[in-house]
Amino acid sequence: MNTSVYIAKRYLFSRKKVHAINIISGISMLGVFVGTAALIIILSVFNGLEQVILDLYSNFSPELKIEARLGKTFDPNTVYFKQLQQDKRVFSYTQVLQEKVLIRYGQKQFIGTIKGVSNDFLKNKQIDSTILSGSFTLTNGGLNYAVVGATIQASLGVNIDDPNALLQIYSPRRSAANSANPLNEFVVENIVPSGVFAIQQDFDDIVVTPLDFTRRLLDEQVSVSSLELNFVKGTDINKVQEEMVAEIGKDYYVKNRPEQNTELYKTLNYERWSVFMILTFVLIIAVFNIIGSLTMLVIDKRKDIAILTSLGANRQLIQGIFFFEGMLISLAGCIAGIIVGLLFCVAQQQFGLVKINGSLTVIDAYPVDIKMIDVGLVFLTVGLIAVIASGISARLSIKGLHEIKQDL
Repeated sequence: MNTSVYIAKRYLFSRKKVHAINIISGISMLGVFVGTAALIIILSVFNGLEQVILDLYSNFSPELKIEARLGKTFDPNTVYFKQLQQDKRVFSYTQVLQEKVLIRYGQKQFIGTIKGVSNDFLKNKQIDSTILSGSFTLTNGGLNYAVVGATIQASLGVNIDDPNALLQIYSPRRSAANSANPLNEFVVENIVPSGVFAIQQDFDDIVVTPLDFTRRLLDEQVSVSSLELNFVKGTDINKVQEEMVAEIGKDYYVKNRPEQNTELYKTLNYERWSVFMILTFVLIIAVFNIIGSLTMLVIDKRKDIAILTSLGANRQLIQGIFFFEGMLISLAGCIAGIIVGLLFCVAQQQFGLVKINGSLTVIDAYPVDIKMIDVGLVFLTVGLIAVIASGISARLSIKGLHEIKQDL
């Protein structure tokens, strides 16, 4: 075993003449332990929340979305789109007509978005997982129904259990003329709400209705706002996207899920790294306490240093002792923090120890997703900070080495 490591281990577990050194070393190790465990737990929780959000987003959003480069709508009755609808790789082909509307329920009003969808929209059975109450029913017995976002439900107080309370949806009439009655300038349609869904803020102000209902409301009989495509399992989405871009890329956008909502993915990424940086600064403070601990240890071991130098120990050996002492303190706290953090994450996964408060949530406990890359990242971060702090302490240990030798 390396001499420096051997002596550093002896110093780590031996009693010091000055009891405060043991206390400071313990505090330093505890700080690293708490900081490491917190990083593991919080990163895992962020992974879990991110996975839940993206799963909900994926359940509602298509794998590929086609939109016109110019204008808000386009004609889907082209040869290529009809061929695409018959493609065996396509699981669902949904025509979507979307527009801002005024939604009224009782005496309350809300400006939201109506999203009319064709029948293929309901082929995705995972969409039921977004429902908070009611069901994702759009047609039943020849009647049209609407599924509203959680924001609309909260703003208007929509009661889906009351079949007589209808949503009134207003849209400006295309051929509107000046009229003494302003209501004549709007198309008004009534519809029964059947359910409430929740995904995230960008989607929760949407009311989903059958496409025929939306066409009647918007007086748009042919055009669509977008085409939403989902594919059978095993399909290479990137390859399909490239094929579609090569075919229609000049006139249309073909967007995958990250491209459909870039702000969501950016926000999740920024939040994750912001929290990581904040906790890393806490770790830096904890690890740099080691400098104070090792400085006091140098004072406590002045006689040992003098004896070692008299026996032929060089500056590198003395530096190595205190460098490895700092590394051992840091790594002991780091490894213990990783173990405890992982154990807590596993317990949270199995038993849901920490609950989420709030009624508009699709989960009752904080989700956790453990990724080994996070464990490696935390270990490397603590290791890098420990190397810097221990290196500084090691350089301080040989200052005044000549005076120390005179103490012998």
